[in-house]
Amino acid sequence: MSLNDLDISRIANLARLELQPDEQARMLSKINDFFTIVEQIRAVDTSGVVPMAHPVDAMQGARIELRLRPDVASEPNQREANQRSAPAVERGLFLVPKVIE
Repeated sequence: MSLNDLDISRIANLARLELQPDEQARMLSKINDFFTIVEQIRAVDTSGVVPMAHPVDAMQGARIELRLRPDVASEPNQREANQRSAPAVERGLFLVPKVIE
C-alpha cells in the first residue's frame, strides 16, 4: 500500500493541518516508508509461532529478575489536605453528582 499526494492532502484536511508543498512531500515519503516496513513485517511467515503474553516468556526456563523499584510509599498521606477544597467528601471519599441514570 502506498499513498499519493491527494491522499496526503485529504489526511491533512481531516487533521486540520495546513501543509506546505515541501512538508507534504516529506510526509508522503515518511508515511510510504512506514507502509514499506509494515509490508516487510507482514511478509514474515509466523505460522506455528505461539503468541507470547510477555516478552520474558521467550526465555523459557531462564530465571529473569526484573529490576523494579521497591514498592514503598515515598510521600506521606495527605488525603485530608487534598480534600479540603472538595465541595463534598464523605468518609475520605470525594462525592460527585450522579451523571448516568
